[in-house]
Amino acid sequence: MSETKQGKIIKVAGPLVVAVNLEQAKMYEVVKVGAIGIIGEVIRIENDQVFIQVYEETSGIGPGEPVALTGQSLTVELGPGLLGNIYDGIQRPLIDLARKAGDFISRGMEARALGADKKWRFKPLKKNNDMVEPGDIIAEVQETALFCHKIMVPPDFQKGKISFIAEEGVYTIDQTIAKISSGGEEKPITLSQKWPIRNPRPVKRKMTPNKALITGQRIIDTFFPIAKGGAGCVPGPFGSGKTVVQHQFAKWSDADIIIFVGCGERGNEMTDLLKEFPELQDPKTGQPLMERTVLIANTSNMPVAAREASVYTGITIAEYFRDMGLSVAILADSTSRWAEALREISGRLEEMPGDEGYPAYLGSRTAAFYERAGAVECLGSGERQGYLTVVGAVSPPGGDLSEPVTQNTLRVTKVFWALDASLAYKRHFPAINWLTSYSLYDENLNQFLDEKAGTGFGAFRKKALSILQKEAELIEIVRLVGVEALSLKDQFLLEIAKMIREDFLHQNAFVAEDSYTSLRKQYFMLKTIIEIYESGLLGIEQGKAIADILPADLKNKIAKMKLIPENEIKI
Repeated sequence: MSETKQGKIIKVAGPLVVAVNLEQAKMYEVVKVGAIGIIGEVIRIENDQVFIQVYEETSGIGPGEPVALTGQSLTVELGPGLLGNIYDGIQRPLIDLARKAGDFISRGMEARALGADKKWRFKPLKKNNDMVEPGDIIAEVQETALFCHKIMVPPDFQKGKISFIAEEGVYTIDQTIAKISSGGEEKPITLSQKWPIRNPRPVKRKMTPNKALITGQRIIDTFFPIAKGGAGCVPGPFGSGKTVVQHQFAKWSDADIIIFVGCGERGNEMTDLLKEFPELQDPKTGQPLMERTVLIANTSNMPVAAREASVYTGITIAEYFRDMGLSVAILADSTSRWAEALREISGRLEEMPGDEGYPAYLGSRTAAFYERAGAVECLGSGERQGYLTVVGAVSPPGGDLSEPVTQNTLRVTKVFWALDASLAYKRHFPAINWLTSYSLYDENLNQFLDEKAGTGFGAFRKKALSILQKEAELIEIVRLVGVEALSLKDQFLLEIAKMIREDFLHQNAFVAEDSYTSLRKQYFMLKTIIEIYESGLLGIEQGKAIADILPADLKNKIAKMKLIPENEIKI
């Protein structure tokens, strides 16, 4: 076998480059393409030809130009400095690149994901001669005013003894702060570590998720809750509010860390996000929301191959924070654009297409991504638990939920928040359709929700859903023969269903008291409506009129329940 590590290009097809004379190339190895050295990744090796997907624009690059191997796979750098940063799909910091190049970033530019010059105050938690194993926390760094970053023994280390640990002080991410001695070998530890994005970080074991991720959105927490460590999808047509749902999720959920991946979204939408997020305050702490957020921006006009990598970059960063024993939520907007990137690369490779031109492995790739979610027992001594929740937005063309991306996503996720354009056009937000959405975590979470919200919360939820389903059946009759043809009980049910829809499910993100609702307040709101319904049925049996059971002032009070401040809720 030849010793050469440099080959030459024989073909360029959009983001796909084919090269020869790279006998030492390995699958998923990072390469530098062309004279300017743009970044690519080996995705197929066939005889003497190496197929490379390139993460930057390939215009101007042609046959005969060099291709150099790096001997490394595509990795992310993990350590202090991640929070508050904005990266592209392969973890290049966009703010640093903008400082170097201005508004237009030149191809082949590189920038360190974590600032090499920035110094961090290091506090050791272990001492010399302590025995440690992979995943053990040996030190901490105060990364932001609220977040203490845990320095862990990397997962690929062996169990061993600390032969050296630095004293408390100020260090850069490249300085050695500890050494682990194992099997006669001594390995250094710095404040940062690297991990290949396509390999899930190891855990001790996965557990059954039994804690709800509280979002403050009533239709989600009450009707279709998602577990910490769960996986969910938000499909919906253009303009139905997918991004708004995810923004509310990012702002109000009780996850410790938020990773937001803008995967193939429109540039103007991502620009709004990048402008707004740094200005938002975390409602729980009053500190900037960016202090617990990492943004990954890969818009629709950026190179398509980097879009494919961006979701893996995001979930690897999320796994790193999960390993500290935190609850992390990754929001991918949208996985449809990610699937389109897979389809384009597959077409360039001339692979046999599956449904609607997507590659045959779309299902397995989708499953591999969502299955990295979970409630886990983290590596390391002790019983540290971490949670990684994945919520992916899906943008089916024309709102067709039978298309391949949506169907493959539904096979592996347990929460389905179906956005409905007709609800959005009526200005009903969140525009989640209560008749077609579902959560398969509700049975696991019943005990948790009853403890946190109030006894009987699950029963009230089931009753409310049955009222809404009955309303949908009665609406068809009303359209044919009018509401007067219904019995008094059915007419009363329609009034209660209207209360549930308009006074409970409808939520205004621009009103402070309504934007977020605690579980306890949700419980009292729903309990009040259901008790009115049950007592009203008894009143109808006793011959009372609906107007007497539901006078105007009572309706007005119910409508204003959502505006009651949290601190005025009576327990």
